[in-house]
Amino acid sequence: MAPHRKQQRNGDPAAAEGTYAVVIPTLGRPSLTVTLRALAEAAGPKPDRLILVDDRPGTDGTTELPVEIPASLRTVTTVVSGRARGPAAARNTGWRAAGDVPWIVFLDDDVVPGPTWRDDLALDLAAAAPGDAAVTARINVPLPTDRRPTDWERNTAGLATARWITADMAYRREALEAVGGFDERFRRAFREDADLALRVLAAGWTVAGGSRSTAHPVRPAGPWISVRLQAGNADDVLMTRLHGPDWWSRAAAPRGRLPRHLAVTGAGVATLACAALRRPGAATACAALWLAGTAEFALARILPGPRHRDEVTAMALTSVLIPPAAVWHWLRGQAVHREAGPLDPRHAAPGRAPGPPLRPTREERVRR
Repeated sequence: MAPHRKQQRNGDPAAAEGTYAVVIPTLGRPSLTVTLRALAEAAGPKPDRLILVDDRPGTDGTTELPVEIPASLRTVTTVVSGRARGPAAARNTGWRAAGDVPWIVFLDDDVVPGPTWRDDLALDLAAAAPGDAAVTARINVPLPTDRRPTDWERNTAGLATARWITADMAYRREALEAVGGFDERFRRAFREDADLALRVLAAGWTVAGGSRSTAHPVRPAGPWISVRLQAGNADDVLMTRLHGPDWWSRAAAPRGRLPRHLAVTGAGVATLACAALRRPGAATACAALWLAGTAEFALARILPGPRHRDEVTAMALTSVLIPPAAVWHWLRGQAVHREAGPLDPRHAAPGRAPGPPLRPTREERVRR
């Protein structure tokens, strides 16, 4: 089966349409070696090129990337320097350096492609219709089986249901060129994938569901990770300005708790204001509202978890800090992105009629 696939790949022009490059932006985390080892060991045709975008700040290509590249991938691997402007910019650097290949497959540097990933990818790309801009993968997040998952583990598990996650996403190069690639105003690994997918859909392309499988382990994180993640509220502001207030439903993205965070933070600010104005009754009432909102938030995070001491302590402390952090970043987003306008209609591909946003997977088509 493998020699036959290779013969088709080299001799059949249609098979050439399935050639691909893998682009991995990285900060040099140890997990990158694990990702590359899994990619090398997977059955199926290997990529024409593997582009590692070294996005570590302050390196300028002068410090060797700390990674062990498997022998079978060394001849196709190129390390290019990023600009330390986040994963969206790094992916743009990567796919533009990948050469003239029909498909660009984006992987994160902390995922583990499955044992048949390359074979499954070949089938996914072969099944793609001419109007498919991209083919998704199935993301699995391994969780502990001997206890309830922590808040951070549950947060990571949400990646398994993210609609257009670029942890493993294949894009047609033509589609990337048509819409200009990723929007580099998204500086974090958040919303840049949904923005790109919404733009290619607006340009008349479709997105197909693939059947290849990739694991996304839960990476280590400190107790304050949930507070730092609130920076994404600024990205949500940009998404609304670009795609309108209904982008949440079109991207199947959870709305989060920003309205409640606004209310809880408002109650906290009102408590301080009333206390400063020497209005104890009003201050007590506002403080009660703040306490009730904070307690509800903490319990919503503690009860589904393992409830051990460290987790409960972290949830209690961060539940006090998250609402004002979320509001701060939301306000910051309003200021930073105040001049961002709606999606430019000139991104639409001429002569291409819009299609449904998601085609069924290959297995679903077989079942039908």
